[in-house]
This record gives sequence, structure tokens and C-alpha cells, in this order.
Amino acid sequence: MSKISFWLQRVAQLLIVLLLVTFGVSLLLRLIPVDLATILLPAASEGEREVLRTELGFDKGPIGYYLQWLGNFVQGDMGKIYFSGGTEEVSTHLATAMPRSLLLMIYTQVLSLVIAIPLGVLSAYRAGRRADKLISNSLFALSSVPNFAIALLLIIFAGVKFAWLPTLGYVPIAEGYWEHLKHMIMPVISLSIGLIATYTRLLRADMIAALREDYVTMAASKGLSDRRILWRHVFRPSSMTLLTSAALSMGGLIGGAIVIESIFATYGIGFEVFAAIAGRQYIALQSTVAVIALFYVFFNLVVDVSSGFVDPRTRDRRVNA
Repeated sequence: MSKISFWLQRVAQLLIVLLLVTFGVSLLLRLIPVDLATILLPAASEGEREVLRTELGFDKGPIGYYLQWLGNFVQGDMGKIYFSGGTEEVSTHLATAMPRSLLLMIYTQVLSLVIAIPLGVLSAYRAGRRADKLISNSLFALSSVPNFAIALLLIIFAGVKFAWLPTLGYVPIAEGYWEHLKHMIMPVISLSIGLIATYTRLLRADMIAALREDYVTMAASKGLSDRRILWRHVFRPSSMTLLTSAALSMGGLIGGAIVIESIFATYGIGFEVFAAIAGRQYIALQSTVAVIALFYVFFNLVVDVSSGFVDPRTRDRRVNA
């Protein structure tokens, strides 16, 4: 299989996943036992609801409604949020919320990987020794604490008692990068603790297995230093599971960030999901889930691309499959 054919097949698979996810959410909306027009416009007249049904395609059946929604979504029309007195565009809310959540996820992943990679390498190198046990037990204890509990502890000590960091709100980068970082530090730490423990364990397990391979013994017999063997010959092939886990956790971070975004009042896309469910804004929920699925698929595609550079053997296997 050529490289072009492989990537065309991969992109086609991802598009199918997106279509299935969005169509599944669309079907779930149609299974709600209450008329969606009544939910969205509870105080409106029957005539106004009938206009809404026609506008949104509720009268076209499940497939017709989905095709109409998909066509609008592809053109950038993500629907509206309905409330007494008017409507608001979902795209406007997402345009504000998405950059906040993306920055929160990127900072969380960077911090988690920067800490987890050295800890994982050290733990594998010292497997079964005091350093390995100390790292493993400490991370196991920290990962058992819910992220919202860590957030509250940070607010109490770093925010209130010592006044090191602001406890609420979000500051855009345009208003000052240092102020922006100060408002992001506590949310990022709250989400990073569990990921650090997970990434460290995954990397440790893969590196311990790689250290038993014959090529590592051969590298050691050639007189290469332990540092060179660990980082050049062992870390790269052992990082594939870590990369895959990091990509998969990007989607999980959005769900896990709902509570954190509410505690620190950053109001990203996780909060938009919560607000759509609480306010029964199902059209907004459908579009928000579609955007989340789109980014989730994108991050997995990035891992597929980067894996070929991290470990060329995977690239060769895919092309020759």
C-alpha cells in the first residue's frame, strides 16, 4: 500500500467516525419523548413552534433532519441557543470557549509530559529500587485524589491563604501573557496530576520491556553510556503508547474539565456542554459534541503522523501492509 493510499484510507476512516458520532447524537435527540420545539420554545405559541420545526428540519424525519443539520454545520452554521427574549448563535459561544479549552488542554499536556517523561525514564532505569518505589507510590497516592479536590486545595492555600495566584476568571493572552499564565496555573495543575501518574506508569512499563531487548544488550556491549541508551535507543520506541494515550486523553480532558472550568470560572467548552445539558439546549449540545469529536479525531490523526517520525518502523509497517 502506498503512502498516499494509506493516508486517504486513514482520513476516510476518520470522516466515517465523525459522521457516525454526529448521526448518533442526532438520533438520540429524536428519541427524546418530548417535542424538541416545545423544549426549545416552552412559552411560544403553536404557530411559532411549527415555524421552528420547519426551520430546524424536525418535520423531515431523522435522516432529513441530520442532513440539513450537517449541511448547515459544514457551512459554519451551528444552530442557535434559544431563551426567553431572543436567541444567540452557538458559534459565537464556541468561538469564545474553544480557545480557552484548547489552551487549558495544551498546557495540561505539556506540563504532564514534561514531568512524566523524566519520572518514567528514571523509574524504569531504577526499577524495583528505592527511587522507583518512591515515584510509583507517590504518584499512586496523588492520582487517587479527584481533580476537583486538588483544585479546592490549591484555591485554599495558593489562592486564599498565601495569595500567590488568582482564584477565579480567565485572562486572554492579548491582555498579558503573565496574567494569563497566573490564571491558568491552578486549573492546569488540577488536571495534570492524574495524567502525570498515568503517563509515568505507561512509559515505565514500556521502557522496562524495551530494556530487555537484545539491541539494548548489544548497545551496552559497545560501551555506550546509560544515558545514550535510555534516551536514544529505548525511549523513542517506548513512547508510542505514551503518545497514543496523550491523544486519547485530549477528548477526556474536555469532559474532565467541566468541573474544573466551573470551579475556576474559565468557562471553556466543557462548561458549554454542561450549560447546554442544564438548559436543555439540545441543538447547541449536538453542535458542541460535533466540534469535540472533530478535535478528538484531529488529535488522533496527529498521533498517526507523528508516530512515523518517532518510530520509523511503524511507518514502514503501515506502508507495506
